[in-house]
Amino acid sequence: MQDIAEQLQAWHASGRSFAVATVVGVSGSAPRDPGAALAVDAAGEAVGSVSGGCVEGAVYELCQAAIESGEPVLERFGYSDEDAFAVGLTCGGILDVFVQPIVPGADAGLDAGIAYIASGTPVALARVIAGPGGLVGATVAVTADTHHGALSPSPSTVGALERAIVAEARAMLDAGRTGRIVLGLDGRPCDERDQGTVTCFVESYVPAPRMLVFGAIDFAAAVVRIGKFLGYRVTVCDARPVFATARRFPEADEVVVDWPHRYLDAQLDRIDGRTVLCVLTHDAKFDIPLLERALRLPVGYVGAMGSRRTHRDREARLREVGLTEAEIGRLRSPIGLDLGARTPEETAVSVAAEIIAHRRGGSCLPLSAGDGPIHHDVSRAEQAEETGAEDQVPRTHAA
Repeated sequence: MQDIAEQLQAWHASGRSFAVATVVGVSGSAPRDPGAALAVDAAGEAVGSVSGGCVEGAVYELCQAAIESGEPVLERFGYSDEDAFAVGLTCGGILDVFVQPIVPGADAGLDAGIAYIASGTPVALARVIAGPGGLVGATVAVTADTHHGALSPSPSTVGALERAIVAEARAMLDAGRTGRIVLGLDGRPCDERDQGTVTCFVESYVPAPRMLVFGAIDFAAAVVRIGKFLGYRVTVCDARPVFATARRFPEADEVVVDWPHRYLDAQLDRIDGRTVLCVLTHDAKFDIPLLERALRLPVGYVGAMGSRRTHRDREARLREVGLTEAEIGRLRSPIGLDLGARTPEETAVSVAAEIIAHRRGGSCLPLSAGDGPIHHDVSRAEQAEETGAEDQVPRTHAA
């Protein structure tokens, strides 16, 4: 919903009813990740997308029906090639879509969640997508220190369930994760195939991940541009004020003049497992103090520019300052994939490709070289295996 938050907030503020269709589960070569959303208002205006076109028409109709009935619905869209008249995904994947009608002022959890998302405040929106009929559609908006909304006026079991959902959602918010949780009515973790369970979809809305680019060189300008294209908040840092200027890096969110390791030390409360560090200085007096710290931090990616010779010298220096082989093994150096890149722009593409492959678990081979799934995100595969995605949804289109 983050991509369409501004429009949702406008509809909500005007008192206009609407429905939001959210991808809550994927399998195979599905075109969108969990959390992708399409919204339709009472006048028929639509924003967002759940499939890039494959099933948009059917989901649009589901949203209109939900606005009219006031009832949420969970639908599955599967492979459609066997039936020319079926609505489905020609790519062979499966999408589970939860459609929820929203009436401004009727649900404290949804009202607060939309307001938080629109304001940029980190929030986890936990919605019941499967379970006892009275709970489906119930929403709790969870921040770091409070929550809004309730599952029910208060039976003891629902109270325990609500506390468990809030705790799980807060943990997922802290990690910036989106996904399903399955609990028993007493709040204990369960398998989704068990009887008497409640399935929640938790969406974490957190600030954009950070890309820290160290070294204000010509290659850095290209890396900044592609970092912004990928959705990162990009910072350029260099100790040399003549090079680290906003004029040279107009697309960076910020340009900092400081020693790289000192700047990193000051950012420890603003980096997380999604943060990527691109060290482009290839100068030992800057690199070694920086990498000594970076490789011990729980960040998502650390890459450093330099020749093979520079890399070997860098590894030796890092051992001298006490880094272990496991810590040194986290370093991606020379930075980027072997694309034969020469220009700054080509090099930036190779760096971005390595970051994406590292994050998503890609093989870095041409897609034409294999016959397996083209979307093999490690975290998605693990989640599908853990939750039994194939058996989750009661209604199916074009299975």
